[in-house]
Amino acid sequence: MGPQISVLISSFPCLLPLLLSLIAGNHVEASYMDRRVFAFRPTKMFVFGDSYADTGNTWKNESTAWKVPYGFTYPGKPSGRWSSGHILTDYLALSFGLKSPIPYQWRQAGAKYLKYGMNFAHGGTGVTETLVAYPNMTAQIGLFEQLIKDSTFSSGGLNTSVTLVTLSGNDYSAYLARDRSFAGLPAFITSVVMQLKTNLRRIYDIGARKVAVGELQPLGCLPSNTAANSFQQCNGTVNLLVGLHNQLLRQAVADLNNQTSSSTFIILDLYDSFMSVLNGTGDSKFETPLTPCCSGVNSGFYCGSVDGNGTKMYTLCKDPESRLFWDSNHPTQAGWRAVFSGLSAS
Repeated sequence: MGPQISVLISSFPCLLPLLLSLIAGNHVEASYMDRRVFAFRPTKMFVFGDSYADTGNTWKNESTAWKVPYGFTYPGKPSGRWSSGHILTDYLALSFGLKSPIPYQWRQAGAKYLKYGMNFAHGGTGVTETLVAYPNMTAQIGLFEQLIKDSTFSSGGLNTSVTLVTLSGNDYSAYLARDRSFAGLPAFITSVVMQLKTNLRRIYDIGARKVAVGELQPLGCLPSNTAANSFQQCNGTVNLLVGLHNQLLRQAVADLNNQTSSSTFIILDLYDSFMSVLNGTGDSKFETPLTPCCSGVNSGFYCGSVDGNGTKMYTLCKDPESRLFWDSNHPTQAGWRAVFSGLSAS
């Protein structure tokens, strides 16, 4: 889940010119998703990240993703996905003709499906420690490395695999929730991206040779950040913060590719793809793109919440496929399909 930071950032206006200057000073040519990568047909897929990639690693008793109405569109019941149905992981796997890799926590029951890879992503996590006691990216990579050592799947086989790394901003929501030190935000963003760069290099050293890295989506356009204006307008200051992260990420990816003398790492331009859908310039149109399908009936409640009597404390739109966003932070299945369509065409 992404951060809810619009009010916090807007209360520190001097951050705006600082972010603008930092973004301008860190401009580099981006290495966006290459058509050649998507012409590549991997045999396996490995996934690291948070709720934008998690297909069931959170336990049923600790996650709203296992509560009704999640999974409304697919598979018709909660499946541990933070959406009405399929998410980014599913669409990327499908584009390669693969089944979505099984979540790590299912590895025993689904050992025979290891041939499709494995998903280590866990909702609520980040590059650093967030507000949840779940494995962050460093820990996820540790599980991956151990899996390779313990299984008959050799690291050499990673040459025919693709790896997805995507994180949706939990590091920043956790940072602001802990100390709200706005002046330290640019330095913290730099530290997050540098740690992410270290983690990406570690994935390469284990043997991965095709790694797709997701940019941050426009966090200022998430329903959690547009609810205050009745879902009418994105928060531009928050999106400037995202811009700094993405500029630094592009530079880190470019450096990694120079170090490895290859095109191992490519960037998934989630920011522009989301914005294309939001602006109505993509293939899919949503009449009220900022309004979520599922939301709490009032403050303090959320999609999937019930009271002590089991009464639903959320409202649900009639057709989730008509909305870009499912809940306060995550796209619907239709939303992800539209966003991925934009990625594939870039």
